[in-house]
Amino acid sequence: MLPQHLKQIRVLMINAKENLERTLFRLEQGFELQFRLGPNLQGRRVVVHTNYPLEGQQFKQNNFRVLEWSYPTGREDDSDKFCCLDLKIAGSYQYYFGYGSGGGYIVVDPVLHVGADNRILPLDCISIQTYLSKCLGHLDDWLDRLRVAKESGYNMIHFTPLQTLGESRSCYSLADQLNFNPEFSPDGQSYTWADVGALVEKLKKEWNMLCITDVVYNHTAANSVWIKEHPECGYNLVNSPHLRPAWVLDRAIWHLTCRVAEGRYESEGLPADITNESHLDAIRSVLWKDVYPQIKLWEFYQLKVDDAVEQFRTQLLNGLYCRSIRKTLRPMKCCFKGLNIIQDPNYHRYGNTLDMDSALETFVPHSSSPQHIEECCHWLRQKLNELNEEQHTIMHQHQEQAANCIVGNVVYEHLADHGPKLGPVSRENPLVTRYFTFPYQDITLEQEMQLLDQPDKTCHFLAHNGWVMGDDPLRNFAEPGSNVYVRRELVCWGDSVKLRYGNGPEDCPYLWAHMQEYTEITAKYFHGVRLDNCHSTPLHVAEALLGAARAVRPNLYVIAELFTGSELLDNVFVNRLGISSLIREAMSAGDSHEEGRLVHRYGGEPVGAFVQPSLRPLMPAIAHAMFLDVTHDNECPIQLRSALDSLPSSAMVSMACCATGSTRGYDELVPHQISVVKEERFYPKWSPSAPPTSTGEVGFQTGIIAGKLALNKLHQDLVSQGFIQVFVDQVDADVVAVTRHCPSTHQSVVAVCRTAFQNPKTHQYDTNVPPMFIPGKIEEVVLEARTVERLSGGYKRDDKYINGMPEYTMEIKEHISLQESTVVKQAGVTSKGPSEFVQEITFQKLTPGSVIAFRVSLDPNAQKVAGVLRYYLSQFSPKYRRGSVADENPPEALQKPLAQLMSKLTLADLNVLLFCCDSEEQEDGGGCYSIPGWESLKYAGLQGLMSVLADIRPNNDLGHPVCANLRQGDWLIDFVSNRLIRREGPLAQVGQWLGAMFNYLKHVPRYLIPCYFDAILVSTYTTALDATHKLMSSFIQNGSSFVRYLALGSVQMCGVGRVPALPPLSTKVEDVPYRISPITGQKEQCCVSLAAGLPHFSSGIFRCWGRDTFIALRGLMLLTGRHIEARNIILAFAGTLRHGLIPNLLGEGRCARYNCRDAVWWWLQCIQDYATHVAQGHEILRCPVTRMYPTDDCEPMTPGEVEQPLYDVIQEALQRHLQGISFRERNAGRKIDMHMTDEGFNVLAKVDPATGFVTGGNRFNCGTWMDKMGESDKAKNRGMPATPRDGAAVEIVGLTKSAVRWVVELHAKGLFPYDGAKVNRDGGKEVLISYSQWNQQLQQSFEPAYWVSGDPHDPNEKHPDLVHKKGIYKDSYGASSAWCDYQLRPNFTIAMVVSPELFTVERAWEALEVAEKKLLGPLGMKTLDPDDMVYCGVYDNALDNDNYNLAKGFNYHQGPEWLWPVGYFLRAKLYFAEKLGAETYAQTVTLVKNVLSRHYTHLERSPWKGLPELTNENGQYCPFSCETQAWSLATVLEVLYDL
Repeated sequence: MLPQHLKQIRVLMINAKENLERTLFRLEQGFELQFRLGPNLQGRRVVVHTNYPLEGQQFKQNNFRVLEWSYPTGREDDSDKFCCLDLKIAGSYQYYFGYGSGGGYIVVDPVLHVGADNRILPLDCISIQTYLSKCLGHLDDWLDRLRVAKESGYNMIHFTPLQTLGESRSCYSLADQLNFNPEFSPDGQSYTWADVGALVEKLKKEWNMLCITDVVYNHTAANSVWIKEHPECGYNLVNSPHLRPAWVLDRAIWHLTCRVAEGRYESEGLPADITNESHLDAIRSVLWKDVYPQIKLWEFYQLKVDDAVEQFRTQLLNGLYCRSIRKTLRPMKCCFKGLNIIQDPNYHRYGNTLDMDSALETFVPHSSSPQHIEECCHWLRQKLNELNEEQHTIMHQHQEQAANCIVGNVVYEHLADHGPKLGPVSRENPLVTRYFTFPYQDITLEQEMQLLDQPDKTCHFLAHNGWVMGDDPLRNFAEPGSNVYVRRELVCWGDSVKLRYGNGPEDCPYLWAHMQEYTEITAKYFHGVRLDNCHSTPLHVAEALLGAARAVRPNLYVIAELFTGSELLDNVFVNRLGISSLIREAMSAGDSHEEGRLVHRYGGEPVGAFVQPSLRPLMPAIAHAMFLDVTHDNECPIQLRSALDSLPSSAMVSMACCATGSTRGYDELVPHQISVVKEERFYPKWSPSAPPTSTGEVGFQTGIIAGKLALNKLHQDLVSQGFIQVFVDQVDADVVAVTRHCPSTHQSVVAVCRTAFQNPKTHQYDTNVPPMFIPGKIEEVVLEARTVERLSGGYKRDDKYINGMPEYTMEIKEHISLQESTVVKQAGVTSKGPSEFVQEITFQKLTPGSVIAFRVSLDPNAQKVAGVLRYYLSQFSPKYRRGSVADENPPEALQKPLAQLMSKLTLADLNVLLFCCDSEEQEDGGGCYSIPGWESLKYAGLQGLMSVLADIRPNNDLGHPVCANLRQGDWLIDFVSNRLIRREGPLAQVGQWLGAMFNYLKHVPRYLIPCYFDAILVSTYTTALDATHKLMSSFIQNGSSFVRYLALGSVQMCGVGRVPALPPLSTKVEDVPYRISPITGQKEQCCVSLAAGLPHFSSGIFRCWGRDTFIALRGLMLLTGRHIEARNIILAFAGTLRHGLIPNLLGEGRCARYNCRDAVWWWLQCIQDYATHVAQGHEILRCPVTRMYPTDDCEPMTPGEVEQPLYDVIQEALQRHLQGISFRERNAGRKIDMHMTDEGFNVLAKVDPATGFVTGGNRFNCGTWMDKMGESDKAKNRGMPATPRDGAAVEIVGLTKSAVRWVVELHAKGLFPYDGAKVNRDGGKEVLISYSQWNQQLQQSFEPAYWVSGDPHDPNEKHPDLVHKKGIYKDSYGASSAWCDYQLRPNFTIAMVVSPELFTVERAWEALEVAEKKLLGPLGMKTLDPDDMVYCGVYDNALDNDNYNLAKGFNYHQGPEWLWPVGYFLRAKLYFAEKLGAETYAQTVTLVKNVLSRHYTHLERSPWKGLPELTNENGQYCPFSCETQAWSLATVLEVLYDL
């Protein structure tokens, strides 16, 4: 078992309705695949099924099992929940999941072994050579002939089928699939499969070569004995009667062939020898004049009109028509749509019939009178004649296409230069290949037509196989519904019969059993198979048979060639069949540029690619390539290009980072295609000393064999030594340079290939080759080779052996110094920078057909520096150990491990290290780094870069502006370390560690800087995250990824800044942090403060807000374990209490505004949360508070001048509310608020003696969180609050109840000295109001006042006329505009969480259901009922028009979806669902997880790593929102805590 950090884990996110059957996912054995839930499935009960077998069990295609879910971090959310597969068996496996109906496939690569020691042969290492088996001679001679492959450096042999061939002698037309071809045995000998197996095993063990062969599933030779005995295995006229018309046409064309061959059409301009255009016209003429009219194919698709009408008439006379649908009008043609004609399943002429029910429904007589019946029959006859005529027209179109295809075939075979030029038409060379077998003596066409009614004969008329240009490869062209045969669209193989498998073994038992045995024999003796004609083989057939093969040989290597023309369609085949490698042809390239593109396309990552984590998303792949310089189907490259191109094109193929190979004959420069049908000569044998002119033997002097040996060795070495990175450079029109680079040692091999796509004898090549600039130090010339002409006479085709061109040979040198090279003229060194030198190479003999490959290292200094960097990085991951070099003189900054330095950081330090947005950084005189021509990073800290690199890294997007900036200079590198070095203490030490690492980084070549910079940053960032979590609570440390992401919000929002935002605490309070002020140089407190949101509320006086701080404090500070910092914030705000209120805008206390009614209640709620959540938390009540404003009207006091315990401050807040608060804001006017009207500066808050509710405000101010003040003169809303929410706002009543209940409980425990408060009532009389009494009053008053029953007779309902939503709780009580009370908003859910006792369970649930239906958005809660007349869900603060409800963002809280209320809504749902029983609770947990999954997705993808303040309607992005908001993060974290 691999250690977890080394094990390769891929994560596949599954999403509802996501069908990935056309997406390829490739994995290796030993990998772990994890399925995780995408956002739209989280919270759902998802069951993942797969047919990957349990360990020790056999794979069965249709045997699916359910995967178990793992919960690594508990079950509070689904962000980390996964189920997994440990992949140990090669093949294709399917998965699907029940919920949301999605699924797909995974393909696991086989592991191949060679040699006596059974070492692994990586797929990219393969060099394969194809042999036409029939050209190998007797089995005794095979070793001598196959040795050519071994000596040429190949490590795999592909044999065409070794079975008995059909009479055409095509390598792929097999007469007997089960027996070894007897022609491979000499007289008196009878070799078997066991002998072949022994040879294959010898090649594997002694030659380190594997062997594969073809399987041909789609057809068998027409002369196969078994197909005569089992004609049901093919498509014949009995089991496939839809082919009868096509057979008739095929016979007619055969008889036409015979007549043309006999010269019977010469008088009509159609001789047997077809040589020009006029002969083609004559063919068309004869078809239309003689053939088509004679065979009348349309009759197979028509019906007998008279018979049908007579039958219809009889039915009408018998009164069988449907009276219920009698028409009042006479039947019209518009009814004809319902008329059904039934195709005769046996395809007889005029065999179609009329569906009488449809006729009786369509043609209804007015009455049963003979006249009306005849009228109906007339209409029917007319319609049936039309339908027959339609079939005639369709057949006419088919016949036009058939004529085109016949003529096209004649053009290719008789006229085209690239065709076979077959000569005169004869029975041996017919006009066109026959589509069906005809195993009888020739008779006339008329006599043949009579055979159609003799099934014992027609069962032997079998359809030939072939291929159809541009056809859908997933469709079987021989099945019903296809017209390929009648339209003559098949490019036919007249030697092979297409096999008919049906849907499964039950449809054709003999064929399935026969082919399974064939497959098992092949898999037993060979290491792999090539699927011949793969794209035409029915998928379910190949799937089942390959399953049988893998049962015999689990690590079966499967290759195929696909001609689908679509990568997505290719993927269908690769997925279903588990194809290991797809054959790709270098011959498909028309020029060197395209050939270079293919090298780049088929493998390897870019040079300088990023180091990927071991656990990462599973990315879609392209099929693994087997890139061949030529296949046995390709035309001869020497004919298409030139003999000189063989070497450089081979070199380009060998430099590809994938499987490569060739076909026997290419290396020997055979100047023609070796035909799989007609070639009968033998391959020459191996003899190392064979002279170039020898035909029966080949050796190192033959063709390019010596060069191919060097190239194959290079190809295999590059893979085994880890050269996995590829760069292709198009130097000029003919010169391509391919670089392979090893990312751990930074060695490179650069192959410069000068192609010769045109023959130099007829094409003028430029004599000047541009110089090349190779970065680094050239260690050696690995090889240089040129194809040159020699005097040996020209090529003469040998009769016995497949011989090549003796007039070309190779000059080759291997492993020489640059000075010894004859291709290079000179090599100069040019320095590009302190760490990079570049060698300029000028060429003298890089002639067309030449190759030179250099081995290049970094220059020694850069090589050492890269090794040292890897040494220091290996403390984070063992994957950096290879290529690492210990540092002889480690700088002091690097002598301690980074984790040790990080362990000294506080969470406030980590805020600086990881975050700090632009305005926070500007306070220190800096700012976020700006990428020229792109954008600024979101944070100055590491997260700013990590967010960008997270998008760059998985795609290796080295062209990204950030990568370009890193390559161009050290500015960004210096920025990262210098901003930390300028700090003091542990942060500076981390900065120095980074600085020392970056000093090494600056000395590696610039193209490597992005990947090493990323590696350093990733290591630093992950170490910082570990340090962060260690400083937090166990809830965070043991929490899911989602919980930890949210907890990072605490680090993001909580910082100190250049000027402390909080007023000083009492010096008697313990554990208060101090520092030397960067401004005054004096000692000062440096307590963490909480920013409301980034970037708008992050610095200066706008950083801290009372309401925001205390809504966010429980989630971001108490739940994360930051108890001391939370205490300090509570006490600091306590010190600013004035008028019995906590400030809204803190402004360091000196610029505070006391214009909100709710902040004090949120503050009290936080003190309660602190006391209950923190061990001994009630001690906070006795903490001393230094009062800034001990009286309402005093100037700010010096810290420590007036101090009192916190419980006294709490008492003051409660007492002032009971007494009643009424004051006018200091400095009222434009100085403190540009927009407020005069009345708005009057602040009022009091307890209503009748209800106990805290009530207040007026219609000119907004004292709750919905605090938008109108700003537009155009719209005339300036100075008018959009949502005054005066009266008793529901959440304030809930918070009041919570606070009063709590102080009653505290007093009972002796922890709070007050049981009530004294107030002066009318006439100055002092009255004690008991808290217990106030608590009870709130309990009794709440539901009667707030519940909207919708009952017009409800005695508690003062304004039944204003009710427009029932079953909800009012948003306020006693508003100056009474209708505002009845608006549906999400605020009542806050009261439900803090004071659930106020609500009856059933009513609470009803109201929550309404809120879910009407207010819940993708991320946030609509702030107003969408049915409300002023609802508008899009917030645009820049819009200034005359719309009162919209101008200057007036609708800020009138519809846009705010995130923080979602937390309260979900917590309320969970609380009341639990009261309603297990089933409701389970359903609610599902809802909660599903809603939260969207927040998780947003958080993951957000470059800010936060949750926004708000979104526009339906979760749309709002550009005016804070990108990350403290209370949004906090309340979502609280939901997860409740879960």
